[in-house]
Amino acid sequence: MTRISPLLFMIVSSLAADGPHVVEESVPNILWITAEDMSPTLGCYGDDYAITPNIDQLASDGVLYTNAFATAPVCSPSRSCIINGLPATSQGTQQMRSAFPIPGYMKGFPSLLRDAGYYTSNNVKTDYNNGNWEAIVEASWNESSDQAHWRSREEGKAFFSVFNLMTSHQSRTMVWPYEQFVSEIQSKLETSEIHSPKSAPVPPYYPDTPVIRKTIARFYDCVTAMDKEVGAILQQLEDDGLADSTIVFFYSDHGSGMPRHKRALLDSGLKIPLIVRFPERYQHLSPSESGTRTDRLVSFDDFGPTVLSLTGKAIPEYMEGKPFLGKADGFLREYTYGHRDRVDEVHDLARSVRDQRFLYIRNFMPHLGYNQPTAWPDLGEIRHEIYAHAKTEFMTDPQRHFAGPIRPLEELYDCQADPQNLKNLAGSPAHQDNLERMRAQLDKRLRDSRDLGFIPEALAWETSKGSTPYDLARASQNAYQQSRLIKAASQVGQGSENEFLANLEHSDPGVRFWGAVGFSAAGSLSDKAIDALTTALEDAAPNVRIESANALARHGRNERSISALASALEEENLAAVQHAARVIELLGEKAIEALPAVTACNARMLTIRPPDTSPLDPDPELDKAMFVGFSTQAFLNRFGSN
Repeated sequence: MTRISPLLFMIVSSLAADGPHVVEESVPNILWITAEDMSPTLGCYGDDYAITPNIDQLASDGVLYTNAFATAPVCSPSRSCIINGLPATSQGTQQMRSAFPIPGYMKGFPSLLRDAGYYTSNNVKTDYNNGNWEAIVEASWNESSDQAHWRSREEGKAFFSVFNLMTSHQSRTMVWPYEQFVSEIQSKLETSEIHSPKSAPVPPYYPDTPVIRKTIARFYDCVTAMDKEVGAILQQLEDDGLADSTIVFFYSDHGSGMPRHKRALLDSGLKIPLIVRFPERYQHLSPSESGTRTDRLVSFDDFGPTVLSLTGKAIPEYMEGKPFLGKADGFLREYTYGHRDRVDEVHDLARSVRDQRFLYIRNFMPHLGYNQPTAWPDLGEIRHEIYAHAKTEFMTDPQRHFAGPIRPLEELYDCQADPQNLKNLAGSPAHQDNLERMRAQLDKRLRDSRDLGFIPEALAWETSKGSTPYDLARASQNAYQQSRLIKAASQVGQGSENEFLANLEHSDPGVRFWGAVGFSAAGSLSDKAIDALTTALEDAAPNVRIESANALARHGRNERSISALASALEEENLAAVQHAARVIELLGEKAIEALPAVTACNARMLTIRPPDTSPLDPDPELDKAMFVGFSTQAFLNRFGSN
C-alpha cells in the first residue's frame, strides 16, 4: 500500500496548490450518496417491510456489503472519521460537536483528489467535528453548498461528488411533530408507498403499542422518500451520460435514528448499508460480479483510503483505514471498532470491537443506562412511550436492557445467531474464549490508536492548549499517560474502595476523575470514601470536583456537594459547566438547592447563544452553550420557572 508521510504530504500539497492538474475522465468519477440515520432497512438487505426500488436496483447492479460499520453511532464523530481516514478517537474529536483542533496537514482526503485535478463537490453537510473544519472545507471542495453538483465542473473533468440526504434523519423519523412529517415527507409518497402501522415490524426491545407502531411506519416512510431521491440522482447521472464512467457508493452515516439504534454501539447503531456500483469499464476494480454480496468487514476509516486507492492516489501515513477496493487493496480486516462518548449533553464512554460473528462492548460508565434523558430526541413521542413502559412491571429482558437504569460492564453477542443483540453471552462459560479474545483485541486497539477518550473533556481542553490532542497523545514527552487512565477507567464498576481511593489521590487529574467516577458507580460509600470525596471538592481540576460532588450527592451526601456543583456552573470552561449542569439534571430533586445557580447559568448561556441562533451555526462555544442549556432548561422545566 502506498503511503506518504505527513511532511511529504504537506510538500506535495503545497506544490499542487501552485498549479493543480486537470484530470480528464480516463480515471473514474466517484459519486457518494449518503443517507442519514439509517440501518440496512432496505429491500435488498431482506427487509420485507421496506419499499426501496431504486436502491434495490442499485444493489442488483453493484456489490452489496453485509458487514459495513460506522465507527460511531452518531453523525459528527462519524464524519470526522470519514473525512480524514482515521477514527475520531485517534484525532481527539470523539465528543459530539467539541471542535478540538487537529493537525493542519489533515485537510480531508478530498483535498488530495482536488489537488490532483478532480472537481470535488459536497452537497451539503460539513459536520466534521473539529476546530479545523473551515480549512477542510476550503481545501477539500471546489463547491460545498446545497447547490453543489458535478454539473458545475468544466466539461470532461473527472469529479468526486457527495450528496447527503437528510430525509431519513432522526428529525424526520421521530422528532418533528407528526403533522410536519406528513406535510414535508409523507406527502411525497403514493398511497401504495405509505407503510401501515399494523404491519410494522416491532423489535422485542420495544413495547408493542400504537405509538411505537406509528413511529416505525413513519421511519420506513422516510426511507422510501429517501429512496426516491437516490433514484433522482442516479437518473441525473444517466441523463448526463456519466453512468458508464462513474463508480457509485451508497451508504448511511450510522444506524437508524430510532431509540436503541442511534447512539448505541449495538449492531442497530453501527451496522450500515453499503452498496458500490461499478460501470463496465471499471469492472476490473470490482471485488465480484454485479448483483453479488460480500461479507468482507469494512469500516468508515477505510472509505477515504479506498477512494484514493480507486483513483490511484497515495494514501497519507497518518490515515489508519485500509482500502478495500482499488490498486492498494490487499488488507483483509479481522475487526472493526466503535466508540460512544458525549453526545449533546449526555456523557458516556464505551468502546466496541466486532468481527464477522461476535460483537463485544465495554461500558466504562455502567452506572449510566442506555436510555438516558436527552433534550432533543425527547421531543419524539416514542421516547416517552418507552419511558412510561419502563415504569411498569411488564418490561421484558430485552426492553430492560435498553430502558433500565444501568448497563453491564461487558456485553458479548453472537451476531449470526442473534442479529438483534438480545442475549448477552459475556457470562456464558461456553463463550469465555471469545470474550477474552475480543477483550484483548479491544485493549490492543485502545493502545495502538492512542484512544483519547479517557481524558475528561474539560481537562483535554486545558492539557492540549497550544497543540492538538492528536499531537499530545503522540509526543515523546506527553501529558497523556493513557495506560494509567485506562487502568483507572477499567476499575469503575468492579474495583475496590482502596483502588478508588488511590486513584482519587493520584498526581494525574485524569486518574483522579476516574477515581471519583468509581465512587459514583459504587453501591455505597464508607466514611473514609466520604472524607476523600469531600477533600476532592477542593481539587484544582474542575472535572474532579464535579464528579466528586456527583458521587457524594448520588449517595445522599448533599452537605457540600450541591454547593460545589452550583459553583462549577460559574466556570469559564464551558465543557466543565456542561459536566456540572448534566450532573445536576440527573440528580434531579437531590440538587434542588442549586436552583438559583441553575437559573443564573441558564441566563448566561442564553446570552452566549441567543434563542434565535441557528442550530447549524458551527461555532464551538455556541454548541457548548446549547448543550449546557439542554441540561439547565430540563432542570428548570421540572423545578423552576421557564
